[in-house]
Amino acid sequence: MSATTFPTRSIPATPSARGRLQAAFNKRALLWLAVGLFLFLYIPIVILIIYSFNDSSQIGLWTGFSLRWYGELFRNQAVLDALKLSLWVAVWSTLISTFLGTLTALALERHNFWGKITYDAILYLPVIIPDIVMALSTLLFFVVLGVALSKYTILIAHVAFNISFVAIVVRARLADMNSTLEEAAADLGANAWQTFRRVTLPLLMPGIISGALLAFTLSLDDFVITFFVAGPGSTTLPVRVYSMIRFGLTPEVNAVSTLMFLGSTLLVIISLVLQRR
Repeated sequence: MSATTFPTRSIPATPSARGRLQAAFNKRALLWLAVGLFLFLYIPIVILIIYSFNDSSQIGLWTGFSLRWYGELFRNQAVLDALKLSLWVAVWSTLISTFLGTLTALALERHNFWGKITYDAILYLPVIIPDIVMALSTLLFFVVLGVALSKYTILIAHVAFNISFVAIVVRARLADMNSTLEEAAADLGANAWQTFRRVTLPLLMPGIISGALLAFTLSLDDFVITFFVAGPGSTTLPVRVYSMIRFGLTPEVNAVSTLMFLGSTLLVIISLVLQRR
């Protein structure tokens, strides 16, 4: 009597209890790792902000809440002069680099020309190379040309590295734009300038503004490059803070650092919001 064979059906494998526990452990471990990393990065900043409101002149001794050091900060003429210079450099470098960076992004994204690949690669150098290399090369450039260091050399150096950041942000906006709107404008009789002014530029404006805010933030906070190319009497706020720290930490340094942190954070948040839009 022959054995009867019955068709077998494969049963899908289900994850074992051990596998589910391992997946849950990995997910929780990654969560705590991320939380620990953020705490490691931001707890010192939170402590700095808290102690900027300390009434004591000793930086590590809390004696009570006070705005004393913010008042001292705004009565410090050297700090105010450094802030004015920082704002002057940041505003002008933002305007110039935004204009040149936008033109660069349009040229690279919309046109083909000789040397485009090489220029595109060079554009990313200020973003990827260390600040110390950028500072030394810029200083050497001014020395070779015999240019005296001043606030104008700071401005030129800031424009040089801000163009790349603006161009990258604007190119990202250009890549997401729908070209059919520009084609429709051309079909309706608009020339190239009218199409750019009434269609392309309004659509591109969120990217331009976010790039400008990023350039302003980078220029306002820059220390390494500015320290190398600043001349006598051309002290920006980050360089002034560094000189204050060399004589010891004081709550006044905490106050100016808090204001710089809050201002930079606000500009970065506005830039991110505009890029999302």
